[in-house]
Amino acid sequence: MNTVAKDSHPQLPALELELELGFEPKPKHTGARESAAGSLTQRVDAIDWFGVEEELNGYGCAMLPNLLSAQECDALSALYPRDDLYRSRVVMARHGFGRGEYKYFAYPLPRLVADLRTTLYPRFAPVANRWNEAMNIHVRYPAAHGDFVERCHAAGQLRPTPLLLQYATDDYNCLHQDLYGEHVFPLQVAILLSEPGEDFTGGEFVMTEQRPRMQSRTEVVPLGKGDAVVFAVHHRPVQGTRGVYRVNLRHGVSRLRSGHRHTLGVIFHDAT
Repeated sequence: MNTVAKDSHPQLPALELELELGFEPKPKHTGARESAAGSLTQRVDAIDWFGVEEELNGYGCAMLPNLLSAQECDALSALYPRDDLYRSRVVMARHGFGRGEYKYFAYPLPRLVADLRTTLYPRFAPVANRWNEAMNIHVRYPAAHGDFVERCHAAGQLRPTPLLLQYATDDYNCLHQDLYGEHVFPLQVAILLSEPGEDFTGGEFVMTEQRPRMQSRTEVVPLGKGDAVVFAVHHRPVQGTRGVYRVNLRHGVSRLRSGHRHTLGVIFHDAT
């Protein structure tokens, strides 16, 4: 089987993608235009990654504040009607997943979405490897996202998984896990593209943790527009009195009371 790493998929030209995402290029006389990737890299570098790992180790999730600008959020939300950008659309009620809908992007990914994958993944790979070591899971993750996607593609997981989700009044997303195949990266990211209290009410990100011989614990993450949450896809290690054990996690979205809500999901493994 011929396999192609995600990073080697053809991307739309930079200017076309910039316009696709709603950014007006600066006139040439203003000097070199700062790329979306460069700006994103600066924001990612400014995050307190030690604190993020502490939160992940303690609670299975952590906030990444102001990961995207309001302009980037609006531009991504505006892509939702563009069916030519997606490989599939899922209406949740048809499958018992909840209410609302989402669309999986096709390759080539919009540049900002691709940059989020390649820029965030190296920050999470060391955490994922430490978690697997603690849980006696033999799988280790390479430093670069393209190398990990090559592993997915070699196993027949060829379809991209980043997605846009759209909710309206009374919509919700049932608790679930985004696994998609044999190769699963144990952390993923959701970015809120709408403004709570203005665009919608309700619709909180919710995560539950099933602990052995204990009642489940619930975590609600209060995201603002442009904020992201990184969270465990499946399970995470917890130190107990008799050593490390695994706890199982699921995530979802509570019912919208009013308005409309868009979210970008950044999943690092591809699907079968």
